Amino acid sequence: MSTPTRPLSTWAQNIAPSPTLAVDAKAKAMIAAGEDVCGFAAGEPDFDTPEHIKEACIAALKSGKTKYAPTPGILPLREAIAADYAARAGLNFTPAQVVVSPGGKFSCYLAIMAVCSPGDEVILPAPYWVSYPEMIKLAGATPKIVLADDTTGFRLTAAQVEAAVTPKTKLIIINSPSNPTGAVYTRAEMEAIMAVALKHNLYVMSDEIYEHLIYDGAKHVSPATFSAEAAARTITVSGFSKTYSMTGWRLGTLVAPAPIAKAVAEIQSQTSSNATTFAQYGALAALTEKEKTKAAVEAMMAAFDRRRKYLHAEINKIPGISCLLAQGAFYLFPNISKFGLSSAEFCEKLLEQQKVAAVFGSAFGAEGYLRLSYATSDEMIKKGVERLAAFCANLKR
Repeated sequence: MSTPTRPLSTWAQNIAPSPTLAVDAKAKAMIAAGEDVCGFAAGEPDFDTPEHIKEACIAALKSGKTKYAPTPGILPLREAIAADYAARAGLNFTPAQVVVSPGGKFSCYLAIMAVCSPGDEVILPAPYWVSYPEMIKLAGATPKIVLADDTTGFRLTAAQVEAAVTPKTKLIIINSPSNPTGAVYTRAEMEAIMAVALKHNLYVMSDEIYEHLIYDGAKHVSPATFSAEAAARTITVSGFSKTYSMTGWRLGTLVAPAPIAKAVAEIQSQTSSNATTFAQYGALAALTEKEKTKAAVEAMMAAFDRRRKYLHAEINKIPGISCLLAQGAFYLFPNISKFGLSSAEFCEKLLEQQKVAAVFGSAFGAEGYLRLSYATSDEMIKKGVERLAAFCANLKR
């Protein structure tokens, strides 16, 4: 008689896999099998990492930078990150307030783990990045999801935040520019939300991974810049993946009040130890070789902006679809609710019938939408949107 298998942990049983990675993996498997798939699923720039960043990493490898690094990151990189925030935003962080982690995703997870306990609630605006709810649940906390749809430009209001606060609320998560919508909060909107946070003594995790990818003269605003009181309640997370096309390097950043930064570093010391040592020297070049970095980013931004405008215009020509023009990141989040299918059904049929991979809105807490990434080639976008139009023409509205 065999011994019954004991159950996995509560965390393992309740965690959901990433829908965005799952859709992207399915599309890549179809491509590997020889199918002509137009992929709009991945949140990954289609550009190579700039050469000067790669060369700095290669030089670090050749010079023996292959050993353990300090848990929060090599000091020159943390100094450069602090100097960058000072130059751009007037934020005076010390290197001790900076933690470099293996990816922006892990930076978000560490921030939540540092301030949330079982029984706490976290106010989470929807549409949200797919990993936030799972991270909150892994900390034993509960996501309090508040929807901000396309009628409000996908931006949460201070009144909605106030209405969601309970005695259990510990943290608010803000992602501007947003994944999946590309929405960018104005200074007034962000200040109003921060006022609610300060009123109720809440922490704010500001995910600013797309802060440099902004269009049409919009301005990125960090809540930590508003006042000393705001800075004392704000955990700012970012990273190198999106702006510098360094997704595979796995380098995230976190800056926070000293006690939180210390707690984050201690959690990291018992989980991942440190981010890859030689990769950090590539990140250092991204911040210190400014002219080369600026040229590379501007070239990427010109392509993203062109694709954004083209895709937005073509989507809105399709009967039954409406789509706001994103101000940041590299996503559009069109409304497909008029077709009468769930977003998951819509995306499944779209992939089966037209070989177009997109991520269903329900994965982001917003049924009736889908996410399209324009971090892909102009040719792919043109072909994909033509297929999307053909697919929609065959659906009953």
